[in-house]
Amino acid sequence: MDGQKRDSRATNKKPQMKADSENTILVDGERIDLRNRALAALLAWLVPGAGHFYQRRYAKSILFLVCILSAWVLGFALGGGHVVYASWVPGDKRWHYVLQAGMGGAALPALIQANLIKKATDPKTGVTSDDYEPYWGGFMAPPLRPVRESEADEVSAWYARRGAGYEMGTWYTVIAGLLNILVIYDAYGGPLSVPISGRKKESGDKPKDENSEKAAT
Repeated sequence: MDGQKRDSRATNKKPQMKADSENTILVDGERIDLRNRALAALLAWLVPGAGHFYQRRYAKSILFLVCILSAWVLGFALGGGHVVYASWVPGDKRWHYVLQAGMGGAALPALIQANLIKKATDPKTGVTSDDYEPYWGGFMAPPLRPVRESEADEVSAWYARRGAGYEMGTWYTVIAGLLNILVIYDAYGGPLSVPISGRKKESGDKPKDENSEKAAT
């Protein structure tokens, strides 16, 4: 009878997820299943919060989506829609885009536009042809080339129209990209666990009773 009871308990017992498995971590005593880490990181790069939604971490997903996209859209509006574009030509090396690319899908149109203007620009003279027409009404399109500081060009026109708003818009989108890089890391590695006491409790630690403390003194 005792053996049958043990067998029934063993069959009814639900399998527990190991905390040291490849995609499962233990944080503050709770197991968090990160599922497919690589896929979660890719989704987080494409859309802020999408990786956490895939991992069923819904609160973080909504928080990241709203906050990061809000900063991105606000920066885009402040810059008149011209603060995000990909360019690495003399006179216009847009290093900001390297950080803005952390937004993934929201920044990908800039790469398509950059490839289009590259085909329409003479590599010898560096001048964009007159029949060049960017996609989507110029959305995330680089300025016409060449870009020279000593001459009036599209970049100077964007600055003139928006003033400080162009600089602010650029930095808002850069910050949004940087924040999403942290979100991608969180989706891949999971949340960090920092003990309040500043010291991790070892499994072998035993609570000291009052008698042992007195004996030690």
